Amino acid sequence: MSKGKIIVGVSGGVDSSVTALLLKEQGYEVEGLFMKNWEEQLPGGECMWEADVEDAMQVCDQLDIPLNTVDLASDYWDRVFSNFLEEYKSGRTPNPDVLCNQEIKFSAFLSHATDSGAEKIATGHYARITEVNGHYQLRKGLDCNKDQSYFLCRLNQAQLSLSLFPIGELEKHEVRELAKEAGFQTHDKKDSTGICFVGERPFREFLSRYLPEQAGEIQTPEGEVIGQHNGVFYYTLGQRQGLGIGGIQGASDSPWYIYKKDIENNILFVVQGHDHELLYSQKLTATDINWVSGAAPETPFKCAAKTRYRQADQACTITHIDNNSCSVTFDEAQRAVTP
Repeated sequence: MSKGKIIVGVSGGVDSSVTALLLKEQGYEVEGLFMKNWEEQLPGGECMWEADVEDAMQVCDQLDIPLNTVDLASDYWDRVFSNFLEEYKSGRTPNPDVLCNQEIKFSAFLSHATDSGAEKIATGHYARITEVNGHYQLRKGLDCNKDQSYFLCRLNQAQLSLSLFPIGELEKHEVRELAKEAGFQTHDKKDSTGICFVGERPFREFLSRYLPEQAGEIQTPEGEVIGQHNGVFYYTLGQRQGLGIGGIQGASDSPWYIYKKDIENNILFVVQGHDHELLYSQKLTATDINWVSGAAPETPFKCAAKTRYRQADQACTITHIDNNSCSVTFDEAQRAVTP
């Protein structure tokens, strides 16, 4: 007897393939659902979604489960990509994967799945969910090198209660081994990296299609103009590459790094040396906070945080939670904290 209907977000990759495999082996009624999130006639339309859906079809055929497709391109544009552009215009460096999980995979996709009769959805994320007295905890995946809980940080209790992450208890090599044993051609498929809609082109080239170049100055902390740039929104704090600075009289041979952006005046400020003090911050203010538990904890409290995906957890203290923001003080100063 089936445990219930689960719709799996199949992407044509090895992780979602094994997710579907595990759930079927556990006795669930499993269906695959492939999301199309980008219009092929738009820049970035060369995303390999057609090849991916073929891989998804082959896996679902091998598992003898149905596969459907849902077109969420309009939702993605309105709820993720538009925000992505606005953030860049404001001089920030957004992570569209975080918003995609909140607004598309665990909202639009989830709604479509439950409307189709699913009790829950499942995805190939390396993360875990633990239920404790009716409350759902989002936990890191067992494989610390592949952990994706960072990208799921904006999920709420309702979304977690309707989600499963079957491979969260596995390491990547185990997932590939299971796929190979099952005869999936996806067992050695390369992991997707970067932002799908950017395609294979350089990121700045892609962004320039939506945010026209705006020439501006590159200055030192003292206000000396030492170069030109094409728009502050093309750059991020801590960046070294692509500045085109060299041969500055009186300067050393040390590389230059961006430490500040003046959005209003379109100016980049740079310093020399990877470990220059102006690249470091001890404190930050976090805004637009999502408390996964559903309620803010009492302050102050100690925890670990990170300001970018691949960064190791950093010890810190949280204080002054107010109006959906809080103060974060790190035990050790952090380099190139980027909004």
